[in-house]
Amino acid sequence: MRLSLALALLFTIPCPAQFTLQTSNTTADLRGIHNIGNGVAWASGTNGTILRTEDGGYVWQSCSIPPGAEKLDFRGIQAFDANTAIVMSSGPGDQSRLYKTTDGCHTWKEDSKNEEPNGFWDAVVFQHGDFGFAIGDSHTGVLIGDPVKGRFQTEVMVLGHGWFIDDAGCTAQMGQAAFAASNSSLFVFGSRRYVLGTGGKSGASVLISPLLLTGRGSDACKRVSVPMAGGNESSGIFSLFFRDLKQGIAVGGDYKKPDESSGSAAWTQDMGQHWAASATPPHGYRSSVAYDPTIKTWITVGPNGTDISTDDGRNWHPVHPDPALHEPADADRNWNALSLPYVVGPKGRIGKLDPAAIKP
Repeated sequence: MRLSLALALLFTIPCPAQFTLQTSNTTADLRGIHNIGNGVAWASGTNGTILRTEDGGYVWQSCSIPPGAEKLDFRGIQAFDANTAIVMSSGPGDQSRLYKTTDGCHTWKEDSKNEEPNGFWDAVVFQHGDFGFAIGDSHTGVLIGDPVKGRFQTEVMVLGHGWFIDDAGCTAQMGQAAFAASNSSLFVFGSRRYVLGTGGKSGASVLISPLLLTGRGSDACKRVSVPMAGGNESSGIFSLFFRDLKQGIAVGGDYKKPDESSGSAAWTQDMGQHWAASATPPHGYRSSVAYDPTIKTWITVGPNGTDISTDDGRNWHPVHPDPALHEPADADRNWNALSLPYVVGPKGRIGKLDPAAIKP
């Protein structure tokens, strides 16, 4: 779904959470971020911007711009090692593209282009084949685009075998769409299936795919309503994350009402088959959510702030700047996407979480 938010400012949060500023050397709005571990992470954004670090963010390298991509908005990036990555642009028609590098982002080759004039790609996500969550050890990927001719554009990749147009592309209800706010409205359970968070006029819901590449049609996708904000083009689920095969969280709300907390988060404990609204939701619209297993804490970010949960999304607690540190009142605001420990936002802002600063 088309999304344009004017976001600004980087923040540093004191306890219980802390993101520290990293120098990106760009003013692009960043929405793509993928940490693959061992100090390697990739980021992407507007104006064909792609960044890479090999030293935990001490230095962010500006990558070469893929040919013809100077005006593209790279909303999603998925990396496999320090040399290999796929980046996705979001835009109408052929402005939605995939590029791939295998030489550390010195050169890029166009991998595919949206041939549907009315198409709009929302997310590209890879996950581990056995759902082991081994960072960087990914085998199966899914590309999702807004509905065309009544069904979500869907392609599946198995590394080494290319992309396949999969019959599991889910049927869409009237007015149903996905959001390209943070490349996280889609979650892939290894080579098995995916869960897609949606919104729009049809309301907030998830679509659970059948087993991938089995020839089962789009009618096999299961639609589950989620008790979150919905009913218009600016509301619904913007981000999904599962910490295991059962426990997951959805966040979102209405991006045109960034201070509205009602309907901004829900949780599941059965792989998305049933959802419950958070008793204490985040304090506004949220565009990204992630889980840090080392500190057993969920973190969600958005334009008006950051919240954490230590009870699997039942209750969220806002993180505020500390006046004693002379931080501005809006210091915890205006982030777009998470791939822990990194967070990215507008105007080239990149932060890195200090896990020791969180006190569950």
